Amino acid sequence: MRVHKRRRRGATCGGTLVALGILLAGCGSVASGSGSHPGMIAVVAAENTYGNVAAQVGGRYVVITSVESNPSTDPHTYEVSPSVAQAVSTANVVVQNGDGYDGFMNTIESSSPDASRHVVDVQHLLGLPDTTSNPHFWYSPTTMPQVAAALAGAFSEVMPAHAAYFVANASRFDASLAPWLRAIAQLKGIGAATPVATTEPVADDLLAAIGATNLTPMSFQLDVMNGTDPSPQDVSFESNLLTQHHVKVLVYNQQVTDTLTQSFVTAAQQARVPVVGVYETMPTPGYTYQTWMLAETKALQRAIQGHASTAHL
Repeated sequence: MRVHKRRRRGATCGGTLVALGILLAGCGSVASGSGSHPGMIAVVAAENTYGNVAAQVGGRYVVITSVESNPSTDPHTYEVSPSVAQAVSTANVVVQNGDGYDGFMNTIESSSPDASRHVVDVQHLLGLPDTTSNPHFWYSPTTMPQVAAALAGAFSEVMPAHAAYFVANASRFDASLAPWLRAIAQLKGIGAATPVATTEPVADDLLAAIGATNLTPMSFQLDVMNGTDPSPQDVSFESNLLTQHHVKVLVYNQQVTDTLTQSFVTAAQQARVPVVGVYETMPTPGYTYQTWMLAETKALQRAIQGHASTAHL
């Protein structure tokens, strides 16, 4: 499986899988496994985005461990802490992104095999190949209903007596996406084919959903995402998109910036091109998955319609 090898920017946690008793804080909140919560389903989510959905579907019957939950660090450079390995080893259900985004989860699962553990791998759930270039699946409005249904199924297998409860919660979650879907439809009607530039493919699926046209070469986006220096030709092309006013918005990964990406943000600001910062990790506290996606979409709306920047949510 492909692994994103990105230059490190910002703090990460370190540790070995052997020293399970050591708790390293800062990269994720770790809840106790089901052994400490009788009658509960222990769930480990590699990203807090999936953890939030799992909490909504599982309700009062789940205890959630969200591994990557800090929007101020680079999720591609996460290093496993022993506490996370311990949580996975005792989990009933694991949900992970796949596509190399959180490959550390596969390593942990392999080191503590458990035939009864249910693993929801979103890449596989969506039927996407390992060659999929953009791993930020949660920005697509079609992803999370499938995740919610899969989680309801997994929870129902662990606790069959409460299957109806989990299915009802998944249906309620689907219905709660309506404000976001309306905002997407409204923006698509207003700003379809709006030319935009991006630094990474973080929100590309959302941009596609609103009908925007991303003029930034995918080669440039993937180079930045993977910590590889883009070609001089791609850098020049991206710069011209902004300085020559070929785009109406610059969408950048607010969570991970370096000298190069910051130079494009500065160029956009100097050219009076609105900038919108998007996140890979759900900002907390204060957001659910639904309200986070709605906020990101509203930020795009403000940029397209009101020529206003939103660097931070």
